[in-house]
Amino acid sequence: MTITLIGLGLIGGSLALSLRQHGLATRLIGVESNPAYARRALELGLVDEIGLDVAAAVAPASLVIVAVPMDAMLAVLPQVLDLVTAQQIVIDVGSTKGNLLAAVASHPRRGRFVAVHPMAGTEYSGPDAAVRGLFEGKTLVVCDAEVSDADAVATVETLFRALPMRVLHLGAADHDLHTAYVSHISHLTSFALALTVLEKEQRGEQRIFDLAGGGFASTVRLAKSAPSTWVPIFRQNRENVLDVLDEHLLQLQKLRELLASEDYAGLTEQLEHANAIKKIIP
Repeated sequence: MTITLIGLGLIGGSLALSLRQHGLATRLIGVESNPAYARRALELGLVDEIGLDVAAAVAPASLVIVAVPMDAMLAVLPQVLDLVTAQQIVIDVGSTKGNLLAAVASHPRRGRFVAVHPMAGTEYSGPDAAVRGLFEGKTLVVCDAEVSDADAVATVETLFRALPMRVLHLGAADHDLHTAYVSHISHLTSFALALTVLEKEQRGEQRIFDLAGGGFASTVRLAKSAPSTWVPIFRQNRENVLDVLDEHLLQLQKLRELLASEDYAGLTEQLEHANAIKKIIP
């Protein structure tokens, strides 16, 4: 199968590695607006060639994967759908779906598009961030599958199950709500923690960094993520992110009040309640 990847950063590059590793692509064509990224993707062997333009890269592909930042996705995906035939399939790998699916809802090739979100990633970006096996054992969310052609959905699900991934179906609205809670707030919280500690460091408390252990490093890891990736996600999922952020601030305020009032029994109760997450995430 010839597959075209538009966007050769972390997700696009990691998909290229996985598709090649599992023998799912005989030819990988890349499209990348950043010339340095395009050169590096070729050097790393992520793709076999770089398309001269989107139209030339899309034409020979059985599957086109759009893996660009969410704001660019709103422009690139309709352009790709304009180019494909009734035999080709297009997927996105974006972290929000509501705005994107609304943008292509009336497109004549809407049925050839399958909206998916592989729930995997790291804090790094660019072709050098590509990770072999990134998707193994992770979940692929397929959104509004009933609006896509059945053969396109079946092909995409078979492909990702071979990586191997679990497949979960959600409506776009449910997807955006749940990812706000399990993904987007994690990044926003990590950015906030990094800003908090950087503010302390500016006051001369360099020892915060000298003494930072594994707990701090793992909690603040996501703050290394590229703003160019995350600001568009926060913008497009703004209402859901604000909702979960309000709840998060409320929980922080509760913990602060318990500590300030020296209510250690109440604090213990709240922390034990938080421990229930172990039943969901071992």
